[in-house]
Amino acid sequence: MKAVLSKETGGPETLVVEEIDIPTAGSGEVLVKVAACAINFPDTLIIRDMYQFKPPRPFAPGGEISGTIEALGEGVTDFAVGDRVMCGVGNGGLQEKVVVPAAKLFKVPDGIDLVKASALLMTYGTTIHGLKDRGDIKEGETVLVLGAAGGVGLSAVELAKAYGCRVVAAVSTEEKGEVARKHGADEVVIYPRAPFDKDTSKQLANDFKAAVGPDGANIVYDIVGGDYSEPALRAIAWEGRFLVVGFPAGIAKMPLNLTLLKSCDIRGVFWGAFAAREPKRNEQNIQELFDLWKAGKIEPLVSETYPLERAHEAIAKLENRGAIGKLVVVME
Repeated sequence: MKAVLSKETGGPETLVVEEIDIPTAGSGEVLVKVAACAINFPDTLIIRDMYQFKPPRPFAPGGEISGTIEALGEGVTDFAVGDRVMCGVGNGGLQEKVVVPAAKLFKVPDGIDLVKASALLMTYGTTIHGLKDRGDIKEGETVLVLGAAGGVGLSAVELAKAYGCRVVAAVSTEEKGEVARKHGADEVVIYPRAPFDKDTSKQLANDFKAAVGPDGANIVYDIVGGDYSEPALRAIAWEGRFLVVGFPAGIAKMPLNLTLLKSCDIRGVFWGAFAAREPKRNEQNIQELFDLWKAGKIEPLVSETYPLERAHEAIAKLENRGAIGKLVVVME
């Protein structure tokens, strides 16, 4: 079978497509024929040895897949050959078949496209955990979303609207702003490209404040980090919750005096660890996402698909912050 392999540390240009042996499902595992593998920010890091986990080389990147079960390992009783499933695999998704623990699988309901299903788990799973479990989201609140046109960002726009909130989407271009509006954003802020000097940072803070209104943002959902974080924190409400989700623009250095002045919280959102530590709560969240999808309140935006041989292009586009919605590699 074909696989995209990282055989040396480096960027997307170092990835190669090679033939490898088909793996065999062991006890408690299943063999999944991959239909689609969504590309996520960790894929840009793991091939550079910059992610929390460093698998031994050679390995296939790709942490989020959908597909159909081809074979069951010993002791697997909750699934059958032919079941349509999705799961997070950490790495290994950019290959035609992959073995995963059955405990990590979620059945994909009938009527839901497998390609779009591959784009649900890490984005919407992260966001429902962030907004509900870490953000204590309430109907009628104002939510400021940074990086609002990417996969995670659009999931935050849609879910915040589904929970009855007013959403301010912060993006880098008017094109991305239009996408955020189509997915429910009430206001859009176009921010410049970092790095910022003091005046630019102050102006962005004022732009955020004007958009969220005089009471500030009850939740800031920060997927971007870097120079964008402090201006957003300055626009937070009294007792607001600043959610740290990711930092493709760099790790922010936050002035902690602002947390005192606003009596606000800065909270981390590490969905992967939450899913591992509290699988039952995570399962409940994923079921809620399917219910919201069926109700027409959310639906992953897959803006581009790529064949396996061009997976490196998808990773490069995401790394360069050119993606709108989700980029997905399809096997057929």
